[in-house]
Amino acid sequence: MDFLTIIDYIGTFAFAISGIRLASAKRFDWFGAYVVGFVTAVGGGTIRDLMLDIPPFWMLQADYLIVTASALGFVIVFGKYVIRLNNTFFIFDAIGLGLFTVVGIEKSITHGYPMWVGLIMGTMTGAAGGVIRDTLINEVPLIFRKEIYALACVLGGLCYYLCMYLGVTETLTQIIAAVAVIIARILAVKYGISLPNLKGENQNT
Repeated sequence: MDFLTIIDYIGTFAFAISGIRLASAKRFDWFGAYVVGFVTAVGGGTIRDLMLDIPPFWMLQADYLIVTASALGFVIVFGKYVIRLNNTFFIFDAIGLGLFTVVGIEKSITHGYPMWVGLIMGTMTGAAGGVIRDTLINEVPLIFRKEIYALACVLGGLCYYLCMYLGVTETLTQIIAAVAVIIARILAVKYGISLPNLKGENQNT
């Protein structure tokens, strides 16, 4: 098992937990929570693969179904600790965001796409699953709020390509890019760093 596959599995587990945790807060049953966790984990990668004109990755092996089931089991066993911790969702979401950004970039490079496509696919892989998750649980997706979310993926992607340009080893490049996304996300939330809202005319109804 190569390092990228390990990253992919860890990211799947982290994103699945973030989705399952939110589904638990909404009082979903086990099956509903599993669906939300699975969609969170594979949604971005599925859209990415369809755009790259390749079979969605989870349709080629059952590992992702098993990893999601493991995440559900983790939440069930440690539920009273996981669900009650307000920062649990944020931590797992940030980890999944960083790891999946790297996976998306790597897959784009493998299929011969240029840098700008890699940045978009990395961001898509990291952020799109969260959009689907939030939509399913009837929340405004994080990517559409003031918080730095998708831009953290872009920053990580730029770090990835900078490391490639500087000749950094592949494994270290992956680690640096993922950590850059995670740190950017954490710092943005901790210090309230955000983009300004688009201002429009107020309409009285």
